[in-house]
Amino acid sequence: MPRSRTSVKAGQFSESVIREMTRLALAHGAVNLSQGFPDFPAPDLLKDAACEAIRHDVNQYAVTWGAKALRDAIAADIGRRYDRAVDPERDVTVCCGSTEAMMATLLAIVDPGDEVIVFEPYYENYGPDAILSGAIPRFVRLRPPSRSGEDWTFDPDELAAAFSNRTRAIVINTPNNPTGKVFTRAELEVIARHCQRWDVVAVTDEIYEHIVFYGGEHVPMATIDGMADRTVTINSLSKTFSVTGWRVGWAIAPAAITAAIRKVHDFLTVGAAAPLQAAAAAALQAPPDYYASLAASYAARRARLLGILRGAGFVCHEPRGAYYVMTDINGFGFADDVSFVRHLVTEIGVAAVPGSSFFSDKRHGSRHVRFCFCKRDDTFTAAESRLARLKAETGSL
Repeated sequence: MPRSRTSVKAGQFSESVIREMTRLALAHGAVNLSQGFPDFPAPDLLKDAACEAIRHDVNQYAVTWGAKALRDAIAADIGRRYDRAVDPERDVTVCCGSTEAMMATLLAIVDPGDEVIVFEPYYENYGPDAILSGAIPRFVRLRPPSRSGEDWTFDPDELAAAFSNRTRAIVINTPNNPTGKVFTRAELEVIARHCQRWDVVAVTDEIYEHIVFYGGEHVPMATIDGMADRTVTINSLSKTFSVTGWRVGWAIAPAAITAAIRKVHDFLTVGAAAPLQAAAAAALQAPPDYYASLAASYAARRARLLGILRGAGFVCHEPRGAYYVMTDINGFGFADDVSFVRHLVTEIGVAAVPGSSFFSDKRHGSRHVRFCFCKRDDTFTAAESRLARLKAETGSL
């Protein structure tokens, strides 16, 4: 019998808790408010373009770093919305979703022993991404708002202390999953000063850029003075066009970094699906009112879920962007977030994500649970009915 030996790296992290909750939701017939995938149709513009590409036999490999039509569309979109020049031939790499774009980027810029700063709570992939790339993650905590209308914040001194001559990159997700935080221009300028002082690359995950509330503004890090040459911007179709299963994303970076990302990407996945790249190129030419309608629809869904959760006794931290709500579960009497969500999915019939999965020190998330609101109204109605049982069961306020 061969020895069953696995790598030390693989032993340093667990399987995705988010995706585990979806499996539990399916097993127990629960309403899935855990994994952030829309349960409503994608826009016809996108679907029609994909069907057209398939009918015209767009079936073979695209150029490894992305079909020219899509790279041109990405560059034009950034130029139109942010007045920023992007060279589609030298600055853009199309990947198999933003997940691969992040992994390819870290593998391209990080050497074993380098440090990567990550704000927490963080999207759960970032920790394993750092480990797989050989990096040592350094975590900077975001603190929840103390009153309604405020956003999550970081301690500037804690952030400053995280940088050193070993720091190679900082990962910024804005709007943020799981908190809904939208980093302000002033906050990004603070981060930018540290990046410039320590010669650090900012890797920004901006896939929720079109989903902001309170009249807020998404500010790309690459538009901050001095950051265009030291920022990798990651994005995808998934959230903006409700196609999380298509796995078409991209990284925009200075030419020298792009060259390294392209090499890593080539040997990770070769390339994203060719007909879906053609559809993406068409989608990025959507009129401005598409994005306005998208934000408005999510604002209504946000209000709907906040009402349901508060009615069931949750204390909610109102998101300023993205499509998640972080909640406080202190009023329900459970020992921790994991036992609470398992009860929620098996006994109440609603799936959520334990807050501890978003923290390096699980204790910091043990009183939090995340819900998503990228769902149809009938999904909310079903969740509301089931969560009423939770309120009755626990006697919460």
